[in-house]
Amino acid sequence: MDVRVLCYFIALANERNISKAAESLHLTQPTLSRQLKELEEQLATTLFIRGNREIILTDSGHYLLQKAKEIIELVDRTEHNLSDSSVDIHGEIAIGCGETEGMRIIAKSLNKLQSTYPNIIFHLYSGNADDVSEKLENGLFDFGLLIEPTDKNQYDFIELPYQDRWGILMRRDSPLAHKDAIHPSDINDQPLLVSRQSIVDNQLSGWLGRNINQNPIVATYNLIFNAAIMVEEGLGYALCIDRLIDTSSKQTLKFLPFDPPLEANLNIVWKKNQTLSSASRAFLMGLRDDLSSYASN
Repeated sequence: MDVRVLCYFIALANERNISKAAESLHLTQPTLSRQLKELEEQLATTLFIRGNREIILTDSGHYLLQKAKEIIELVDRTEHNLSDSSVDIHGEIAIGCGETEGMRIIAKSLNKLQSTYPNIIFHLYSGNADDVSEKLENGLFDFGLLIEPTDKNQYDFIELPYQDRWGILMRRDSPLAHKDAIHPSDINDQPLLVSRQSIVDNQLSGWLGRNINQNPIVATYNLIFNAAIMVEEGLGYALCIDRLIDTSSKQTLKFLPFDPPLEANLNIVWKKNQTLSSASRAFLMGLRDDLSSYASN
């Protein structure tokens, strides 16, 4: 596939009108139509249907649109990073992040790196381990910040000196709020909101001593912010890690840790045998130096 034609297809999907798309691309309408027809022939599929007023993408068209955007992003970032020089390091670093207070360690290293090399740009994306791992595999992220459990066999990684603590987010007026910690028996038959991250199920089931799906699961979540709103509205208890939601005494919500404790290590990971840009190499060097300083203090 020609990257240039993928850009044409993205423009059509955005404009939903071939005349407007051609105008935005500074092409004639027949030229754009021919290029898109050739793309459909190459892929042996129908990508869009002409409606009365606008272009409608088929299922294949929606799939290609998602992949085309990823391809263009990867190409743009690759071209940008290939222009790095050893004298003045610049480029882009894309990091996929799980939600964790441990991100402060990375943020401090990025701040030092940017002070030394002000032409480096960082792109941060939030998601759970499944989301981050998929985009790492596709080359869309340079690094992932993952909360364990993580299958680290497929990655090179650095373990960070930080542990997240698992527990339950609840309303302050809930029946469990008077406790100091939550035991497995406390949440038998309680309505739960749980992370959609597939590998977390085994970890939580191990702590509970039974399959977590034996509890009534009222909702799953990707990131905790919206799940916290659902807890605040009384939907149930959210199983999550600490320090992501403000639970100070004046707030509606309260966090209680698990007992026995369930803690998770934090890792910065990248694909094995991946050729890193000079900006990424500078980041790893700075992070290792920072972690050595933490260890010596």
